[in-house]
Amino acid sequence: MKLYNYFRSSASFRVRIALALKGLDYDYASVHLVKGGGQQFAAEFKAMNPAALVPVLDDDGTVLTQSLAIIEYLDETRPQPPLLPADAAGRARARAIALAIACEIHPLNNLRVLGYLSKTLGVSEEEKSAWYRHWVETGLATVEAMLAGDPRTGSCCHGDMPTLADICLVPQIFNAQRFNARLDHVPTVMRIHEHCLTLPAFARSVPALQPDAE
Repeated sequence: MKLYNYFRSSASFRVRIALALKGLDYDYASVHLVKGGGQQFAAEFKAMNPAALVPVLDDDGTVLTQSLAIIEYLDETRPQPPLLPADAAGRARARAIALAIACEIHPLNNLRVLGYLSKTLGVSEEEKSAWYRHWVETGLATVEAMLAGDPRTGSCCHGDMPTLADICLVPQIFNAQRFNARLDHVPTVMRIHEHCLTLPAFARSVPALQPDAE
């Protein structure tokens, strides 16, 4: 198993957490998103993923893209420990929280969007950072509302075992902190984030501990 990823990519971070939770070993292949104009644009990499995005997982010749699809594939092919609740309603809730992050927050703030704002539209660094913080802060407020006061929320987003929701939440908080986004309005989110980082699978997957960390 080989994971093509970048230490700072939140989507890559999600898959590293999932692999660690499953106890799966893999070869770490760094795809630097900035050096040389971006290694993700190399022809060899684009042959695996025409979108030129990380992560890509090669599972003995089965090449997979999109972090959430990869994680659900891992859950189906290596079902223990499960990354989704056992009941249909619980699975729907965990997926909804995950998608509120992966589809509503992250796409507005990934590297190619921020690059387009500055390089093509001429947005200043200050304006770009304000854009980032706005969408992260408002998006996380939505996630907070989904979690706070819901009896299904435990030490993790859904109960006391990490699920797909937590796998998406923790990397998003790392990005938010990197851009100095406000987080005091999301106490439940932050409580869960801090708890997850006490779990070995999350702790060893953080960007600073990856082979290509700078």
